[in-house]
Amino acid sequence: MERIRLLLIEDNDVFREALQLLLGLRPELEIVGAEADGGNVVERCTELNPDILLLDYRLPGADGIQIAKTVRETCPEVAVVCLTASANAREIEALYAAGAVECLLKDASLDMIIRAIARAAGREPAEAVGQ
Repeated sequence: MERIRLLLIEDNDVFREALQLLLGLRPELEIVGAEADGGNVVERCTELNPDILLLDYRLPGADGIQIAKTVRETCPEVAVVCLTASANAREIEALYAAGAVECLLKDASLDMIIRAIARAAGREPAEAVGQ
């Protein structure tokens, strides 16, 4: 099976590098890019052709909701998965309305993040359904 191509946008260097390292160890995932900001996310999506955009909700000078909406409009083949440390219910609802297909807290387990990525890519293993 083809690996899930992942573009990571996260402004916290330590968190981004940790995710890049841990997710990069997974045989089903391929990290095609990792950026500190969402300023050129559409260009990066067009250039790198990821299956999934793993997007930090709160980026300096950028709105995760607007980034999700723009990516869904300009690169509809890219599924947006959001990570947040503190989004409230209204913000999470707005993320889904903007086109995000998954939204997780940053303190979610690595397994939960990987399952969300797999679901967003339409490749969730049968044994994980309903968990």
